[in-house]
Amino acid sequence: MATELVQPRSSDILVTYRIETPGSPEALAAKIASDQSTGTFVALPGETPELKARAAARIVGFEHLNAIEVASLPSEGRKFNRAQATIAYPLEAVGTDLTALTTIALGGVWSIKGFTGLRIVGLQLPSEFDGVYPGPQFGIEGSRRLTGVYQRPIIGTIIKPALGLTPGETADVVADLVASGVDFIKDDEKLMSPPYSSLEARVKAIMPVIRDEEQRTGKKVMYAFGISDVDPDEMIRKHDMVVREGGNAAVININSIGMGAFLFLRRRSSLALHAHRNGWDLLTRHPGLGFDFSVYQQLWRLLGVDQFQINGIAAKYWEPDDSFVQSFHDLQKPIFRDADRPLPVVCSGQWGGQAPETYRRTGQTVDHLYLCGGGVVSHPGGPSAGVKAVRAAWDAAVSGIDLNEYAKSHPELAQALAKFGSKTVSEGE
Repeated sequence: MATELVQPRSSDILVTYRIETPGSPEALAAKIASDQSTGTFVALPGETPELKARAAARIVGFEHLNAIEVASLPSEGRKFNRAQATIAYPLEAVGTDLTALTTIALGGVWSIKGFTGLRIVGLQLPSEFDGVYPGPQFGIEGSRRLTGVYQRPIIGTIIKPALGLTPGETADVVADLVASGVDFIKDDEKLMSPPYSSLEARVKAIMPVIRDEEQRTGKKVMYAFGISDVDPDEMIRKHDMVVREGGNAAVININSIGMGAFLFLRRRSSLALHAHRNGWDLLTRHPGLGFDFSVYQQLWRLLGVDQFQINGIAAKYWEPDDSFVQSFHDLQKPIFRDADRPLPVVCSGQWGGQAPETYRRTGQTVDHLYLCGGGVVSHPGGPSAGVKAVRAAWDAAVSGIDLNEYAKSHPELAQALAKFGSKTVSEGE
């Protein structure tokens, strides 16, 4: 069947779906447009031409793709047809409510029969969304202002072991790290407020160390405490506890708390909100199912993420380098304005060795937080030497100097190359 395309309106919400089916991709594109707007499985007496003109979704783009021989979801057949369809949802029918958008245009489509694969690969929001949600409070510029770092990446690390350290033991690690000149430290995303290391006890042990270093040197290290909670009121209580002690950042497990709880926090927050996307892989790891990051990240940016973790070059996880690079560039693009860009957080098995390739592949930019866990904490000379090694690696990368050459005059980098450089990175976050 031929697909009849119409022109989108400037106020339309455009969602692009990659469709896979043993049948007709055109028929399934039409079914998405109908079922996810005004229609259902049977003709409706109230679905008049006037109502459809106002509220019905319409196909505005359609492109056949190469067929494949292995289905994304189990199905009988020898060939599975693929196409990419862009469907326009009228703003009048959806509004600027992200709950409505995710229900209508994103969430409901996977329940439709006939697909062996369906992936959402594009989202273009109209200007009517601009200003409806708070967006980042700090973002790139605010994160740089809070850390006092402008001409290089913000260098960060994670408290390791992730679980098990008491508040006092954690404070001892922090003391070593802040003395090294690190810019940013975070709780591991798995650490929130367990009995052996409650958030309150941890904040009271760590913040005096941060304040003492600030008093001594003028540099205030940004420490992101894990305050995620399913109860928004409890999360605000935790937020306020961090603020009272002089903290300026928090780690938020965004998929665990949900969009509503995050928005509740953002509207009341005075902390830089560092988003950990654990659980995201459930939504994206299969290439024929789920979401592209380019779609997912727009929702959280509107809600107000300040810093967004996106893996890194030669990451310890499954994500290929090309996917990381695309995610980095997605975050660098404004949705509506430069201020809605969060700070990309390069992470997952990073140490200084990936600095040159990260610099090259991201377009020779230093606008990011370079976050190393085991790559700092497991340095042979200790965490302080680990920080110095990463700083040296980035100095070399930006200056165009080979790391091995630079290591001749930077012993911490030489030690890191000896430990991490001869094997696949598996330590750190």
